[in-house]
Amino acid sequence: MSQDSFRISKWIHFTFVPLFMLIVCPPTAFVFWYTSTELSGSFQAFGQLIANLGIMGTVEKVWLPVFFGTKTSWTILAIYAAFQLTLMKIIPGKPFLGPVTPKGNVPVYKANGVACFLITMATFLICSFGLNLFSATILYDNLGPMLGSLNCFSLLFCLFLYFKGIYKPSSTDCGKTGNIFFDYYWGTELYPRVFGWDLKMFTNCRFGMMGWGLLLLSYAAKQHQLYGLSDSMIVAVAIQFIYLTKFYMWETGYLRSLDIMHDRAGFYICWGCLVWVPSIYTSSTLYLVHHPIQLGSFWASTIFFAGAASVIINYLADRQRQVVRAKNGECLVWRRKPHLIEATYQTQNGEMKQSLLLASGWWGLARHFHYIPELAGTFFWTLPALFTNFLPYFYFLFLTCLLFDRAFRHDKRCADKYGEHWDLYCEKVPYKIIPYVW
Repeated sequence: MSQDSFRISKWIHFTFVPLFMLIVCPPTAFVFWYTSTELSGSFQAFGQLIANLGIMGTVEKVWLPVFFGTKTSWTILAIYAAFQLTLMKIIPGKPFLGPVTPKGNVPVYKANGVACFLITMATFLICSFGLNLFSATILYDNLGPMLGSLNCFSLLFCLFLYFKGIYKPSSTDCGKTGNIFFDYYWGTELYPRVFGWDLKMFTNCRFGMMGWGLLLLSYAAKQHQLYGLSDSMIVAVAIQFIYLTKFYMWETGYLRSLDIMHDRAGFYICWGCLVWVPSIYTSSTLYLVHHPIQLGSFWASTIFFAGAASVIINYLADRQRQVVRAKNGECLVWRRKPHLIEATYQTQNGEMKQSLLLASGWWGLARHFHYIPELAGTFFWTLPALFTNFLPYFYFLFLTCLLFDRAFRHDKRCADKYGEHWDLYCEKVPYKIIPYVW
């Protein structure tokens, strides 16, 4: 690569991409909300709105009324955040050690995700249906203002994380590149903590993912209020609740994933979990609110069982690797002794460590086979929306791109980390994602 090409590549990576994401992502979140709730989920109708009002007129109509949120939206989010932070502290759970960081640090978590998830969902249902403290549709009814509040808070929160990682880091896994756009976007600290709370665990697991489930309940309640509850909504919500339950059962595994181990706490992951998750990850179900499609018992049950099976296979694959590592390979995989590759690596402080690379079971089919059932589950909880509009399928397309990119990133990191041991693993498991195809 020539020097000019290298400069261009560096500028794209460190400046253009962060600026592009900072400019494009926030308004996109509002576009999905407005299109789903006001334009029947039609991007064509949104395009016509721009044609009629122009860019500034559309911004004035769609974004400005909810940009700073409302008193109600800020109150909802403040109570919810305080509730989740309290649960993280008071609900008992076994201590769990995260993976050793490049600089030799070991993060410590409390494994109480399942209990917190069940308590959160039960509290919402009891307060809305049992005690009548608020309507179950409250989150749908205030979704636009909540996205405004979340966006404003998250942009400032990421600025706080930027300065914290530079001036008051929680560990030695921190630093900056000197490019303010990239450092704000990517983050300056790997595991920021404040008063004992792990901030990435809070934003990713206890705010974004937990909020996903609450929004599903509110969307279903709104459809029931307006049109009666459709079987398409029941199927979509049920599959996603199986997925969310799986997530919290596997939360300790997620805390060893690429998101946590390598992605720093910045706009990319923290704004993403605080704003992108509630707006985009739930968009296919938000679309269903005003599309009470009746699938019929055959198609509803077929889609449900296919989606549930996909989520379960994804969980079994993740758990299989987790169990093998926890038992140091002293177990059976698919009733056979697992084929393992002992890979050694060196941390940045020169300490030698060892990892077990599993080349049996689901992990003998492809190096990232678990992405296939994850994508399948997403497809099946979107399928009840049928194919009238593209909007419900955007998240499936986004997730496909995200996971395929993650597969390449993970392979590169493992190749750099394990060297010849990774080459040996790739010989044993030659397929990246799709067995016998790619």
